[in-house]
Amino acid sequence: MKFTKMHGCGNDYVYVNCLKERVENPSEVAKLVSDRHFGIGSDGLILIKPSDVADFEMDMYNADGSQGAMCGNGIRCVAKYVYDYGLTDKTSISVNTKSGIKYLELTIEDGKAALIRVNMGAPILEAAQIPVISDNKQVIDEPILVDGKEYHMTCVSMGNPHAVVYMDDVEQLNIEEIGPKFEKHQRFPDRVNTEFVKVLDKNTVQMRVWERGSGETLACGTGACAVAVATILNKLTDGDQVTVHLLGGTLQIAWDRDENLVYMTGPATTVYDGEIIL
Repeated sequence: MKFTKMHGCGNDYVYVNCLKERVENPSEVAKLVSDRHFGIGSDGLILIKPSDVADFEMDMYNADGSQGAMCGNGIRCVAKYVYDYGLTDKTSISVNTKSGIKYLELTIEDGKAALIRVNMGAPILEAAQIPVISDNKQVIDEPILVDGKEYHMTCVSMGNPHAVVYMDDVEQLNIEEIGPKFEKHQRFPDRVNTEFVKVLDKNTVQMRVWERGSGETLACGTGACAVAVATILNKLTDGDQVTVHLLGGTLQIAWDRDENLVYMTGPATTVYDGEIIL
């Protein structure tokens, strides 16, 4: 199987051009290639496919083999792949995902896609649709008891569920311990991605993320979007644009509240091409 290793702000995936390749049992392949000791090493597997409703289709699988609905960093890399490898010459493309069609604008430098702006769609705030179990219609700054300690969370879906938790220090956080307890908490029927966030100033936040099915990753695009929405809802920053610092880089997130659309802008990087015998 031929593949390309790519990352968006350190959130790395193995990409396969399924216009040419055929991947049997992608869930098992995802577990194999994601292994950082016995495989290629990645946060998961992303398949680039033809689509009847968009320019391309993206199927993503987490490192544990579970299928995800959407990946913000991953879809930027899909856009870079299809342009850089000559599958399209358009700088405005559409990509179908399990959470709907996303629209992307590519900035080209020296013949390669360098920066990609993604229309991530509307944030979902209704608890039942995220889903999160709550007595309230929306979960904003709501207490949750995890491992005997009370936290406050704001929940947002960007095609996948997120719980945003604010704290004074994220660098010293033992995320390997607390992350799985949030992920598998009984209030999240489909598990949850958890963002632990420190507000740096009125325009900037710092976050670490525990992704369901993958553990801590260097970046999460949908998570950064959820953080921006949550931060604006909690009135912790000014305006409708938030700079999000992640372990692997920085993303610019804008929430157009008139259109109720979230836009994410960030880089995409090709690491190498290779071939693996399955």
